[in-house]
Amino acid sequence: MDKIHIVTVRNPRDPIAEAYRTLRTNIQFSSFDKKIQSIMITSSGPGEGKSTTSANLAVVMAETGARTILIDCDQRKPKLHKIFLTSNETGLSNLLADKAGFEDAVKKNVVKNLDLLPSGMRPPNPAELLASRKMENFLQELKEKYEYIILDTPPVVAVTDAQLLSRYVDGCLLVIASSQAEKEAVVKARDLLLKVGANIIGAVLNKLEVKEKGYYGYYYQYYYGEDGKKVKEKKKRKRIGR
Repeated sequence: MDKIHIVTVRNPRDPIAEAYRTLRTNIQFSSFDKKIQSIMITSSGPGEGKSTTSANLAVVMAETGARTILIDCDQRKPKLHKIFLTSNETGLSNLLADKAGFEDAVKKNVVKNLDLLPSGMRPPNPAELLASRKMENFLQELKEKYEYIILDTPPVVAVTDAQLLSRYVDGCLLVIASSQAEKEAVVKARDLLLKVGANIIGAVLNKLEVKEKGYYGYYYQYYYGEDGKKVKEKKKRKRIGR
């Protein structure tokens, strides 16, 4: 576990790790009528940090004692098995194709209270596989076993996988890389999700440049609520010498 290269595992006291806990709290209080139990995470384009966000969010969910499962639904460029230093030989695709059972595919306790379901062998028809009734039923069955289900999906503008999966989850998070994502692409990603009736519970602004002055500085975390208003949280951070 000490070799996993995500901040919530390597350095849980880091301000960035605390930002993920704030995200967790925001999600938990994002709806008073229905618990957000299954959460899909996507982005408009590649390289915006959706897999890193998925992994860290799953870790902080699990650290509360809640049984959590993280599923790699990116059948084209899976990354979660690399993050958690495990095999991708058997996973979600094998399970949906009846080539493996759940107990054979899932990686138990990659972090305490957190199970990982890798993507598995790449299928010839990833979109059809993820959109299947079997996938929908599988996610419903997982709700009986886990308190939180986190799905890492491909960029929504590039392929239809995230759109299709968004119909089966309680909420969607859109990861946006600061100074990288194009505004038009982000708007298109949002519109594509809304077109299929996705419940967008918020957006995560990632890769935000931090400027520090003197020995102490500040970092900012931005998130967008359901009302579309941007909220900025200012927290004091001690700079570590490098």
